[in-house]
Amino acid sequence: MKPHTLIIATLAISSGSLLLSSCRGDRNEALISKPAPGHSAATRNAQAAPPSVVEERELVLSDADTVQQAIVRQPLSKMTAGLAQPMMTLPMERLPVTGHDDSGENYAALIRNATIETTAQPVSTFSIDVDTGSYANVRRFLQAGRLPPENAVREEELLNYFSYDYASASDTEEPFSITTELGATPWNSSTHLLHVGLKGYVPPVSDISAANLVFLIDVSGSMNSPDKLGLLKSSISLMAQQLDDTDTVSMVVYAGSSGVVLEPTAGNNHRKIDQALSRLSAGGSTHGAQGIELAYQLASENFKDKGVNRVILATDGDFNVGVSDVEQLKKLIARKRESGVALTTLGFGTGNYNDHLMEQLADVGNGAYAYIDTLSEARKVLVDELQATLLTIASDVKIQIEFNPAVVSEYRLIGYSNRQLANEDFNNDRVDAGEIGAGHTVTALYEIALRGEGGERHSPSRYGRKDDKLTADADDASLLGEVAELRLRYKLPGDADSQLSTRIVSLPDAGQYNAQANSDNFRFSASVAAFGQLLRGDERLADYDYKDARLLAAEAMGNDRFGYRAEYLRLLDLAGSLDRFSRMDHHAPVREEG
Repeated sequence: MKPHTLIIATLAISSGSLLLSSCRGDRNEALISKPAPGHSAATRNAQAAPPSVVEERELVLSDADTVQQAIVRQPLSKMTAGLAQPMMTLPMERLPVTGHDDSGENYAALIRNATIETTAQPVSTFSIDVDTGSYANVRRFLQAGRLPPENAVREEELLNYFSYDYASASDTEEPFSITTELGATPWNSSTHLLHVGLKGYVPPVSDISAANLVFLIDVSGSMNSPDKLGLLKSSISLMAQQLDDTDTVSMVVYAGSSGVVLEPTAGNNHRKIDQALSRLSAGGSTHGAQGIELAYQLASENFKDKGVNRVILATDGDFNVGVSDVEQLKKLIARKRESGVALTTLGFGTGNYNDHLMEQLADVGNGAYAYIDTLSEARKVLVDELQATLLTIASDVKIQIEFNPAVVSEYRLIGYSNRQLANEDFNNDRVDAGEIGAGHTVTALYEIALRGEGGERHSPSRYGRKDDKLTADADDASLLGEVAELRLRYKLPGDADSQLSTRIVSLPDAGQYNAQANSDNFRFSASVAAFGQLLRGDERLADYDYKDARLLAAEAMGNDRFGYRAEYLRLLDLAGSLDRFSRMDHHAPVREEG
C-alpha cells in the first residue's frame, strides 16, 4: 500500500476533566484532574472547570508530553464558529429510527422491499453500498448466543462483506467491471434471481497517491472497556504497521477542550505512534460534533492535492453532548464533504452501540462503515482491504435497471432498502450516492418473476394490459429476449459530471436455469441473501431454512483465502440452532417486520 498521511483525532470529551495551569516560560502546561477515590459522577460534574476554560483551550501534546502536559493552541471557538450557520439539505432521505431495542442499542427502522409489478413501475434505482458493518455486527450477536435485532440486518452489507471472483477492470477510465447472471431462485422454484456484480479497478502500487488520514477517536467514558478503546488502539497500531516514511500520522485528544497528542509524524515511526496511543484513556461525556469539526480542520490543513483525504471516525456512536441528533450530524458531515475530505466510520463495542448513527454518517460522508468486533476484523478492514478502505476510484455510483415488461412481470430488490433513490435522481449529478474503493466488489440481487412461469405474487389485474398486448408492443422481436437494461452512473475522482455505462441483460439458455449451472459467485451470494432474509423473518422464503442456505454455500465456496466463507458456514449453524430454540420458547417475542 502506498504511504498515507495519518492524523488520529481522539475524542476524550470530558467536561471538567481539564485544569489549565499558569504559563511556564515559553509554553503552557495543562493538567488533567483526576477525581478523588469514591467521588461520584455527580460530584465530578459539579467540580467541572468553568466554561471559559473548557471552551477556549485547545491542547497539543508533543512526543515528550504526557496527557498531563500539553501546549495550549488556538481557542476552540475558532474551530466551531460555523456550527450555527445554515446547513445544506441532504438529497437522500433516510428511514426513521426505531430508538434503542432490547439490547440497548440503536438501529434505524428498515422497511422491507415490496414486490413490484413491472407494468406499473418498470424502473428501479438505488445507490451502491460497500458497507460491511451489519455482517460483523450480526456475527457478534450470533457468537454471543442470540439472534440479532431484525433492524440490525441489512442484506446488502451481508452480501458485500465477501469478495467475489468478478473480472477485473482494466484501467481508471473504466473504473469497474460489470457482471450479470440469471438463474433459479433457491427458495422459489417459480422465480429467478438476477445477479449484478461490480469490481473496482486495482491500480499498481506505484500509482497510489499518499493519503491524509484523520482518525477521530472517541475516548469518552462510554468507550472504557477492552472491546472498545482497548480494541480500537490495537486496531490503529495494526494499521500503522502498513505505513512508511512518506506517510504522516497525527493524533488529537478531545476532552472538553481539544488538543493534538502527536504532531505530524512519519508513518514508519511506529514506536512514536504506539507511545501516543498508549497514553489515551477513557472518561467523560461525548461531544462528537466538536470532534468532527476539529478533525476536518486538521484534514484541511494537511490536504493533499490528488491524494487521499479522509476522516476515520472510530467510536461506539454514543454522542451525548452538543449536536447529537442523527439528522443534524448528517447535515454537518454533508457540508464538510464538500471540502473534498471523505468520512469513514469504524464502530466498536456493545450495549449502547449506535449503529444507526455510524451507518448513516458514512453514507453522507462519501465513505464506508465497518464494525470492528475482533482484531481479526480490524486486520481485514485496515490491513488486507486497506486499498479498498481508503482509495476511492469512483464516486456517486448509482444503479438503475429497467425491466422489460414483456418478459418480467414482477421484481423485488433484495436489501438496499435505505439506499433506494427516486428514478429521476439517477441523472441528477447533485444527488449523492455511494463510492467504490480500489478492488471493492459490489453485489446486488433481484428476485424476478418471468411471464408465463407462475411466479407472480400480485393478483391478476382485471383492467390491466394482457400478456398478448405486451408482446405485440415490442418494437423488435429481439427485445423479447431481453430481461432488462442495466445502467450505471459514476464520477471519476475529482470530476463533477458523471459518466454512463449500459448493459443489456438477456435470457440465458433454458439449461442455465439449473442451479448447478450457475457460478460460485451466484450461488454463494444467493445463500447470503437467504441468510439475511431468514434473520429478518421474511415469510417469502416459505420453508427454505438455514440448513438449505448452508448446503448451497458449502457447494460454492470458491476461493476462501482468509476463511471468511468457512466462518459464514459456522454462523449459519449458530443461527439455525438459535432459531429453532426461539421457536420452541413459548415466551419468545413475536418477530415483526421492521
